[in-house]
Parts: sequence; C-alpha cells; structure tokens
Amino acid sequence: MDLLIGKTIGLLVVAILVAIAARRLRLPYTVGLVVAGMSLAFSHIDLGVSLTHDIIFDVILPPLLFEAALNLHWNDIKRDAAPILLLSIVGVLISAAVSFAGMRLILGWPVAPALAFAVLIAATDPVAVIALFKDLKLTGRTRLLVESESLFNDGVAAVFFSLTLTWIVGGQSGAALPWYLLVTTAGGGILVGIAIGAAALLVAGRTGDALVETAVTVAASYGAFLLAESLHFSGVLATVATGLVVGGVGLRANNQKFGLSYHGRVFAVEFWEFLAFLANSAVFLLIGIAVSQLQFSELGYIAMVVAVALVLLGRVLSIYPLSLLLCLSRWRISMAEQHVLFWGGLRGALGLALALSLPSTLPLRGAVVIATFIVVTFSVVVQGLTMPALLRQVGLRANAPLS
Repeated sequence: MDLLIGKTIGLLVVAILVAIAARRLRLPYTVGLVVAGMSLAFSHIDLGVSLTHDIIFDVILPPLLFEAALNLHWNDIKRDAAPILLLSIVGVLISAAVSFAGMRLILGWPVAPALAFAVLIAATDPVAVIALFKDLKLTGRTRLLVESESLFNDGVAAVFFSLTLTWIVGGQSGAALPWYLLVTTAGGGILVGIAIGAAALLVAGRTGDALVETAVTVAASYGAFLLAESLHFSGVLATVATGLVVGGVGLRANNQKFGLSYHGRVFAVEFWEFLAFLANSAVFLLIGIAVSQLQFSELGYIAMVVAVALVLLGRVLSIYPLSLLLCLSRWRISMAEQHVLFWGGLRGALGLALALSLPSTLPLRGAVVIATFIVVTFSVVVQGLTMPALLRQVGLRANAPLS
C-alpha cells in the first residue's frame, strides 16, 4: 500500500512541476509531460509503474472519455451531426485503408499486422486532442468539430479493431471479417451506456448531496465501461453514451428528478476536470517513459518515417475530400477548420492500448507496437508543439464563437 501511494505521489509531483514549467514556457502541457517522461527514463529515475493495456483501458480511458462526453452539448452535436458522423465513420475507413495499403506495398508487411496497425491507428484520440485544446483554451465550432469527431471515431475504431482482432485470433482461415459483430458490438455498447446513464440520473436525482451525485457519476463512468466489456460490447461507446446522457440531461435538465442539483453540477464538472488532469498526466508521462525504452532497431528508422507519413496522408485524404462534399451545404467546414482538423488529429492512449492488447502470436507484433508509439509521440510532440502556430496562422483564436 505504501509503495502504491508513493508511486502515485511521485507521478503527481512530476505532473505539477511540468504544469508549472509548461505554463511559464507557454508550451502545451501534454508535450511537456511526454518530454518529462522521456527525461525520467534517460536519467534512470524509476517511478515503479509502466504503461500497459490494463492501465490504459481499465484506469485511464473511462474517466477521460466520460469527462469529454460530459462537456459536449447536444444542440451543438445535433447541428453538426452530418460532418461529425461523416468524418468519424468514413474518415476512419479512409485512414485505415491508406495505412493498410502503405504498410503492405511499401514495407511488405503481412496482411494481419498491416491491418491491425491500420485500424488501431486510424482514429484520432480524444485523450490527446481534448487535452491539447483545453491547454490552448480554444472554444467554438472548431473545437466542437475536432473533439466530437475524435470522440466518435474513437468508438468506431475500437469496434473495427475488435472485428479485426476476432479475425486474427480466428486464424484468418479464408473467412471474411465477421461484420455482423459490428452491429452487436457498437449497438450493445451504446445501449449499455444509455441504460447506465439513465440509471445514474434516477439515483442522483433523489439526493441533493453534491458528493453523492458526483460519486454516482464516477460509478456510472467505470460501470458502463466494465459492464459493456464483460458483455463483449464496446466499452468505449458505452462510456461515451453514458457521458452524453449524464451531461445532456443531468447537467442541463430543468427537471430535478432527472438532473443533478445546482451544487452537484458545479462540483461534478470541477471534479471531472481534475480527474481528467490526473489521468492525462499519468498517461502522457508513461508514454514518454515507454518511448525512451523502445528498441527502434526492431522496426527500422525508414519504417518509422513511413508509418508517420502514411498516418498523415490518411488524415489528409479523410479530411479535405470529405469536407469538399459539404462545401455547398449548411455544414460547410471552412479551410481554416479543415487545417486544424488535419493537424489536430493527434493519436494517443487508445491506439497504444489496442496495440498492447495484440496477441503475442501476431507476426511483427513488436514492430506494430513500436510503430504505434512512434506515431503517437510524433503527433503529441511535433503536432502539439506546432498547433498554437497553426491556429495563429489560420486566424483562429481562443473563445471563438460558434458559427
């Protein structure tokens, strides 16, 4: 117990120091965390904890997904539902197709590892994206599009990865991907999330205690994820659905029976912001530590460049052509917003969790994991560092109103 407390305090102290330094240097906080993690690893300071699939999936992802969904407004989502769904579904397929084709044709990877990497790296990650945009204090339609798309394509990619993993584990015996699982995995996760969210609101609405109401939201976020995963549904979509229900009804409904009290709403929002800060701090520090310990020779430096280039190309082909389809509609996405959507398409914790969950029997598993870490590190550090300059270049400012 003392060891666990010591590790937790150690991570918290590092996060505090990085937050102070990043603010003074005017650097994105997430970038500072990754660099700090790498520095800790190179200096041989052992925090006694490492990045694993279980830590990301069972500890870090649920609160981050829930907090992101909690702060989305239904009216804004409904207004831009067309571009959000187009980018988060079709965009993921385009990105995955580009990465798959490139890894097969350029690097000559076998089908299974190429497909696994393509699917797990296709979606932008809300953990990285939302942390960056909060750090930059960007609001308005641009932030809505980036965050909503990353949140939903996160769930889409997780479902497609489950299908791919089922096919890989099944031996790829000439059978097609079990696409019928798409409906059950995604639909089941959404239904579980809605049910848990509704149940949480019924319980929270019967008490005026802010602490109890917030505790209910915590139980709902983790409960939805764990229940959905135990039923072989999408835990990611379940947690997102629960967050949308609790946020859309519990934080904004006028009916006290289905909403949190005033003090409960204020406290819950601040509590979840703090919890997200802790989770972000942990995951990005651990990413930095893990990257510095990778054996890059297993993948090769040319392959690393190819992997990053393919992911960026896939993002280009999923943003600009799809945005062109909407140019004459009321959902038109400005060129400035398209640039931010492209360069703000960071990869993060979800891709790492999926990569670490790959079976040991997968050919080139180590190369897939290294390629994923490289892409995530590039997106967080390089894209994260240059995002403020891009926002200035395209004329977007913090607190921009919804158009």
